[in-house]
Amino acid sequence: MKINDAVFDNFPILESERLIFRAYTKEDARAILQIRSDKRVMKYMDSITPKTITDSEKKIVEIQKAFDEQKGITWAIVEKKSNTLIGDFGFWRFDKINNRGEIGYVLSPSFWAFGFMKETMNTLIRFGFNELNLHSIEANVNTENENSKQLLLRVGFKLEAHFRENYFFEGKYLDSLIYSLLQSDIANQKTIN
Repeated sequence: MKINDAVFDNFPILESERLIFRAYTKEDARAILQIRSDKRVMKYMDSITPKTITDSEKKIVEIQKAFDEQKGITWAIVEKKSNTLIGDFGFWRFDKINNRGEIGYVLSPSFWAFGFMKETMNTLIRFGFNELNLHSIEANVNTENENSKQLLLRVGFKLEAHFRENYFFEGKYLDSLIYSLLQSDIANQKTIN
């Protein structure tokens, strides 16, 4: 089995009960800026916070380039009811030899605690296993990000490793927690719990 490169022929637009998952466009730059400049969102992201629309436009170009080069796929998450962009979810840093992909995700705080990210994971993780042909999915989490850790455990991820001071960001070394989910972990489940 190998990663299904055909997924990258056309951007896959997906849908769940309350959400649409689509490609980012340049018109999304303001929404990205609003979400990714929120201190609550960026608190545990360990990445540079965008300051301007231009920063967000550059992020969109990076996301589109990763898709074009088959190095990643990131969906804009849109709530159907309000047609509002509320966050994103992506697979990136593929290990094609071992059929493993890392996920990353953000959600606007206005939409926290309504089950939107769980619904997102239920849809997109299955896509990762069934369409991308991943064998395992990895999530790299800041050790203090309790909400993300609990979400990953709820959908079946297992803590795989605790790397000490393996990531240098803003002048200091940070620890990382690595969670993983195997295709066999959910193969017989109808939905992720």
